[in-house]
Amino acid sequence: MNWIRSLSFMFCKSALCVSWVLSCALTWAMEAQPLAEDPVVEARLVEIAQELRCLVCQNESLASSRAELAEDLRKEVRVLIKKGNSDEEIKAFLVSRYGDFVLYRPQVKPLTWGLWFGPALALLLALWFLIGHIRQRLNQAPVSKRLSAEEQERLNKILKD
Repeated sequence: MNWIRSLSFMFCKSALCVSWVLSCALTWAMEAQPLAEDPVVEARLVEIAQELRCLVCQNESLASSRAELAEDLRKEVRVLIKKGNSDEEIKAFLVSRYGDFVLYRPQVKPLTWGLWFGPALALLLALWFLIGHIRQRLNQAPVSKRLSAEEQERLNKILKD
């Protein structure tokens, strides 16, 4: 009879744990996103948002980010699309507001030359220093010198013994 009481206690305990986990899951659930009003606008939004960086996540596109700011920016882009702005006008608007950082591929201009040409320049500088270091080491390598007659005679004597 005692084992039945402990079994029912374990059942109640596990039921309580399961209900707690489910209630936590419900509190973490987010509001479902509304279905697209216009599939053409949504497709264009996704295409533009793939080329934009989330300002919160930074390494994630605006299309795939779940940050609140990203959602606000998508709403803003949606409004601009509905107004009839072109893709370039939308990107120019966001760049004027948030800077070149919002673009995954910023335009090549003097302000962004470091982004575009910096890695290649760093690689060339590293290669130049490596070649200089190797040349310096080769020039400092000891040159084998010839033995004098006296040293050669001593060496031969040592080798014979």
